[in-house]
Amino acid sequence: MGAGHSHRLYRHGRSPVHALPPHTKLAAAFAFVVVVVSTPREAMWAFALYAALLGGAAAAARVPAGFVLRRLLMEIPFVAFAVLMPFVAEGQRVRFLGLSLSVSGLWGAWNVLAKGTLGVAASVLLASTTELRELLLGLQRLKLPPLLVQIASFMIRYGDVIADEMRRMRIARESRGFEARGVRHWGVLAKSAGALFIRSYERGERVHLAMVSRGYAGSMPVIDEVTASRAQWSRALALPCAALAVCLLGWTL
Repeated sequence: MGAGHSHRLYRHGRSPVHALPPHTKLAAAFAFVVVVVSTPREAMWAFALYAALLGGAAAAARVPAGFVLRRLLMEIPFVAFAVLMPFVAEGQRVRFLGLSLSVSGLWGAWNVLAKGTLGVAASVLLASTTELRELLLGLQRLKLPPLLVQIASFMIRYGDVIADEMRRMRIARESRGFEARGVRHWGVLAKSAGALFIRSYERGERVHLAMVSRGYAGSMPVIDEVTASRAQWSRALALPCAALAVCLLGWTL
């Protein structure tokens, strides 16, 4: 289970959150997202409390707010979808600034924005405090299917290799005077994509044969065994448990 290089979302630190075992953080993040999704959209105050809880977790992890906010830009496509909902949804409509907006669409847009933003923020906080190699070990510890863990491991390990191969192919095209300027150049790009697929497939075959020659029989050896104490589980699950209390209060009010 190699893949030890750091990813761009990870922020080095020595906080109590960084020190938690990876599988406890994975379980806590998943439980938090489930609670957020289960909260009724009408309980707006609950989502404000969820944001405050995430802010407290970020402060404990010593992750600056600006670092998290910049990473939240990845949800822009979902924001664009949510903005369109009040205009295309049917049902009762209201007038706002001269625009005719659907009431159900407004609620739907709020639901997508609030829950999506909190889910992405929780994922960003998890990624910023856990290295990729630890995430894979955590998934393995949580008994995720070994094949999926291996696929994720190889994807992480060889993603940069494939990206570097694409860069070299681009440089080779440009050194021969090629520059994609329109539809008529799509054929060249399609052939480059096909060549990249063939090279990647052949590389995968060579890697697989090399692994088999070294004793690979369908499962990767576990180099590091991660464990968690009851106190570590308690600290990790404090966030989703607090969110659950808020969710239950939101359903009762």
